[in-house]
Amino acid sequence: MSQNNPSSLWNALVATGDGRDSFIGGAEACVPRSALVTGSILDGRADELRGCSVVVVTANQLTAALTLFELDGIARRIILYPGELTLDYLPFVVEAAEVDAVVSDRTTFGSNIPHVRYFMPCAHKIVPQNYDRSGQCQTEWVLLTSGTVGPPKLVVHTLSSLTGVIRPNQSQPGNVVWSTFYDIRRYGGLQIFLRATLTGTSLILSSPEESTSDFLARAGAHGVTHISGTPSHWRRALMSPSARLMSPEYVRLSGEIADQAILNQLKTAYPQARLAHAFATTEAGVAFEVNDGDSGFPAGVVEQTPNVEMKIEDQTLRIRSSRTANRYLGDHAPEIKDADGFVDTRDMVELRNGRYFFVGRRDGIINVGGIKVHPEEVEAVINQHPSVRMSMVHAKKNPVTGAIVVADVILSASATPPASEGNALQREIMHFCRQTLSSYKVPAMINFVSTLPISESGKIARSNA
Repeated sequence: MSQNNPSSLWNALVATGDGRDSFIGGAEACVPRSALVTGSILDGRADELRGCSVVVVTANQLTAALTLFELDGIARRIILYPGELTLDYLPFVVEAAEVDAVVSDRTTFGSNIPHVRYFMPCAHKIVPQNYDRSGQCQTEWVLLTSGTVGPPKLVVHTLSSLTGVIRPNQSQPGNVVWSTFYDIRRYGGLQIFLRATLTGTSLILSSPEESTSDFLARAGAHGVTHISGTPSHWRRALMSPSARLMSPEYVRLSGEIADQAILNQLKTAYPQARLAHAFATTEAGVAFEVNDGDSGFPAGVVEQTPNVEMKIEDQTLRIRSSRTANRYLGDHAPEIKDADGFVDTRDMVELRNGRYFFVGRRDGIINVGGIKVHPEEVEAVINQHPSVRMSMVHAKKNPVTGAIVVADVILSASATPPASEGNALQREIMHFCRQTLSSYKVPAMINFVSTLPISESGKIARSNA
């Protein structure tokens, strides 16, 4: 076992040492990393799950995180069940992943708990453990996709594929504290959890029980230095006065298109911070990150990124690397990779002046009289208007063209107009769009709203209806 490629999370804890005063903290408690080396969240019973397929169904992230340290290398398969996902899908997950055991801090499941061999309770209380850590297996890590219609897909990774982009031996600045708006049971959040684990740094977890303002205040109180989230996470964060309670050294975006508007807003809010936006998907893994402060990515990234092969085919980005997932679980599951081992991300890009820009998802196009419109491209323009904080573009059925483009817009606090001035500002935003966009892409309607729907993974919840 090497620190660059740990055989388990527990071995990573041992490798990074317990001398550092680092911890994992949730809204519920903070647990020193040193306690995890010789402690158990499963009352010392983890050995009963040796070789089992285990689904972790916890109400909070901290309990899930502590369970992962204990089960990795012991269980043959760990399935991470996101906290916000309805339990209606649990029987499907149990069947598809051939689950032997449910580990949970929940006291009630209603009718959603299927028959399994073991049900093992857990809590964030650590007790001494003495079971044998030798003879560890390579645990499969199973993540559930988000944003799909119907049951989620179950994506199989290994610890090696999940940590392929992390370089534990890189020196870390003193007193690094990581945090993320993501749930660590989703790919984006799990990356931050693993990064903190392999580098021996502290981690502050978010909680669904607290508001964005309260989370930002808690992150600031713990001295968070490195923090990640989707652009939608960050847009909501910057609406809160509590955003000023943090002074991060490193701000990271992923999961959605990082347009120039949000990058500029973050530069203004945190001028001392290094700013990065990364591209990754649950299936393809982490491909690359951009650190120059501009949206899109240089064309050279496609051919010059170490350890990752990329190509543009049918205007979509395709990726092949050791970081990609192995397969989907379940009967009749589709193939993750094509015959050459590439994952089709379904993210469409366009080359402009030596730089690629993401324009949207292949399956998210609005059809306006036979002409294709990418909602994300329109949002990127609207979001640059000085009165706009955030927007969501969607289709509305139309008897003539089939659909028209509609924008729901959240205004910045200082720009909220009196009701009598709404039409003037709507016309101003439409005119602003016409300066950049083709006429068929300009919203036919603009609605001012106070909130936008955000999915459990922190992205704008889109509907093509």
